[in-house]
Amino acid sequence: QVQLVESGGGLVQPGGSLRLSCTASGSIFSINGMGWYRQASGKQREFVGAISSVGTTNYADSVKGRFTISRDNAKNTISLQMNSLKPEDTAVYYCNAEIRDRVRLSTMDYWGKGTLVTVSS
Repeated sequence: QVQLVESGGGLVQPGGSLRLSCTASGSIFSINGMGWYRQASGKQREFVGAISSVGTTNYADSVKGRFTISRDNAKNTISLQMNSLKPEDTAVYYCNAEIRDRVRLSTMDYWGKGTLVTVSS
């Protein structure tokens, strides 16, 4: 089984910073793209940013210049550094990864359970 576990959510004031991490574990053969999505209350889940296996990143326009994604392939970990946070960044943040399973050698999309980020004074 493959699992993605996020950490680092919490309450932060507007203009503040927060760093989220996500670690993949289990029967992993390889990991392709990894990324972050978020879902605010009453809204659909939306793309935040992603990073390829070789480190190429892309971001939603709403977070460009404020959020940075990094990746540690040796630790199967992806991080999201969030700066200049705004109240509209409040959401549950989900980690996503395309992973090839070591046992079945099949590639699937996996999701974490999410971590809540609240930006409020």
